[in-house]
Amino acid sequence: MGTLIRKYAYGHVWSLRLITLAGLIIAVAINGIAVHQQFIAGGFAGLSLLIFYAAGILSPGIWLVVLNVPVFVLGLFLVSRRFFFYSLYSVLITALFLQVLMIELPIEDPMLAALSLGFLLGAGIGISLRSFGSTGGLDIIGVILFQKFNLNIGQSSFIFNLGLFTIGFIFLEADLVLYSLISVFLTAVIADYFMSLFNQRKMVLVITSFPEAIVEQISRRLHRGSTYIYGRGAYSGKHRKIVLTVVNNFQLKRLEELIYKKDPEAFVIIENTFNVLGRGFSRRMIF
Repeated sequence: MGTLIRKYAYGHVWSLRLITLAGLIIAVAINGIAVHQQFIAGGFAGLSLLIFYAAGILSPGIWLVVLNVPVFVLGLFLVSRRFFFYSLYSVLITALFLQVLMIELPIEDPMLAALSLGFLLGAGIGISLRSFGSTGGLDIIGVILFQKFNLNIGQSSFIFNLGLFTIGFIFLEADLVLYSLISVFLTAVIADYFMSLFNQRKMVLVITSFPEAIVEQISRRLHRGSTYIYGRGAYSGKHRKIVLTVVNNFQLKRLEELIYKKDPEAFVIIENTFNVLGRGFSRRMIF
């Protein structure tokens, strides 16, 4: 059953549903908040909005497609076919939602609007990236730079957005640009959160007098693997087997119970991990 669930979770149907949901959320954020508040977003969506405000022709959705054309030409040769077509679908479905979804969220306070915009855009971008696709534009450029030069996606986004908001001060009121900057910062935070939402695990080190018994319990009751790390006590000088295992948040309490039931004197170290790749956990995301 677990294999079947993982296969579906990484299948095309599930990914396209996530991308569609992401496009809807992004369209709601842009049409429902950004356009009415005269905010600009980060990335190519923000550039589309800035051109729309300055030129007053076409629509943000159409500008989004136009700006993405050269990027997709580049991405066709430098990223995987799956990532390319998922990203292409994402841009097209987002542009479609931007064309047909004409709404205004009843938010009057500009600070609350900026926070809401950042949350919605971050959720949309994070969900899209979690689907092994992207929202196109800057995401594709960021992935290419990450793969080729190991440049963090957030760093490339910061450089682009720095130039974008510098230009924004020319066409928009300073207050609007500053509110937009707040929303962009929150977008990055929320996008990272959604990216890691289902990947966070706990790495646990157990120093115990009964390592074999605890490893057997971890395998039998939690269905998780373990690894022995051989260490030596600095004070006692005794050689020990240290148990290393990785569990999810729901299994952590059960792990603590079985450890201290076997050895009340056990010394346990718990570390948060951003991502765990391998059997029983996450698959490697290939862009």
